[in-house]
Amino acid sequence: MASMRDIKRRKESIQSTGQITKAMKLVSTVKLQRAKSRAENSLPYFNYMYQTVSSMLKKSGNLSHPYLNAGDSKKKAIIVVTSNRGLAGGYNSNIIKLVMNSGIAKEDALIYAVGRKGRDTLARRGYTIKADYSEVINEPMFKDAIDIGREVLEAFVNNEVGEIYLAYTVFKNTVSHIPTFLKVLPVQMEEQEGASAEEDLLMMNYEPAAEEALDLIIPKYINSLIYGALVQALASENGARMQAMDSATNNAEEMISGLSLEYNRARQSSITQELTEIIAGANAIN
Repeated sequence: MASMRDIKRRKESIQSTGQITKAMKLVSTVKLQRAKSRAENSLPYFNYMYQTVSSMLKKSGNLSHPYLNAGDSKKKAIIVVTSNRGLAGGYNSNIIKLVMNSGIAKEDALIYAVGRKGRDTLARRGYTIKADYSEVINEPMFKDAIDIGREVLEAFVNNEVGEIYLAYTVFKNTVSHIPTFLKVLPVQMEEQEGASAEEDLLMMNYEPAAEEALDLIIPKYINSLIYGALVQALASENGARMQAMDSATNNAEEMISGLSLEYNRARQSSITQELTEIIAGANAIN
């Protein structure tokens, strides 16, 4: 059995750690409320933008446009959204696993990193970090999404990459966060739920010309998807960290309770031993 001094030191250490995790939980809770509001407000626009552009291109016939056709390059741009800090459970590792299990060879992947955790881990695994936007995730703004979108679109048009993907975490609710790997270019023309055969046959008319319209629409589409991913990821990060710190705090409290019981047993054993020695000594004198 450990000595009373060792038990007391360990208990004090765990109490100190528990106070830190409790404080971090409170901070994450406050940040989550703000991030959650932004995520929920932006989600409808995020979803409808994706559905609208997919539906529009589906009804546009065989348009020839640089944004709609995969390039000759085998390289693929992946915008990876993680956090700058750890202590968030499996939040960062889930995204990293998603990228590594995507079927894209690391030799063909160009990583546009948003978040130091994803950047550092993927760099250690041999992935090429094309650009680093780690500070963006601290307080994402639409301008940040425009900057990222401009760079990946330029690489796509210049045939430096043939496809563009987005790896991020969807915020479903406080306890549920879904790692998502989304192809953003070339645009996938998905079947829309509830669409009738007549609607599928309707062709899209553009004014001005299709080329000019798509030059305006596709960049806004890309920027909106990136911004939505940043906002969703920030809410997911704070939700994951809040859960992780809550679990850590509960574990610390359980350990303190167990150590308190162990300390009391050790103390009682020490008192009993001292009494036994005193009685034995008194009996020996008599």
